[in-house]
Amino acid sequence: MQIAVIGAADATPAEYKTAQQVGRLIAEHHTTLICGGLGGVMEAACEGAQGQGGQTVGIVSDTGNGNPYLDVVIRTGLGYARNVLVVQSADAVIAIGGSHGTLSEIAIALKMKKPVFGIKTWDIDGVVPCATPEDAVLMAVRAGHPSL
Repeated sequence: MQIAVIGAADATPAEYKTAQQVGRLIAEHHTTLICGGLGGVMEAACEGAQGQGGQTVGIVSDTGNGNPYLDVVIRTGLGYARNVLVVQSADAVIAIGGSHGTLSEIAIALKMKKPVFGIKTWDIDGVVPCATPEDAVLMAVRAGHPSL
């Protein structure tokens, strides 16, 4: 199973901490973390996942190496168009905070009928609000494995 974590590249300290927890929990569930590969929420989630021995994949917008906590880097040269690849690669999506880039990924996920779980993110139809990282990850794992 693969869970995408989306959010701002310029995360607040609270968003960073939340994303680290989400990453740790994703790794504890033996699930691959997919993200846009940059800093902020993406870096924090990857840091948390790697700290628990999890696997991280960054689909980056250019030819760079992304954040230092990526196991796999996919260089696209696609700019924001990579958001489609991030979402398409996921079985479920967790949004943490974020601005318009995050909103675009949420919209893509909803259009693709991917489940989206949000922590202090956009309040729109289709996004399941979650109070804690534990709630978001558990719901995402269950959405990807309906038998759980």
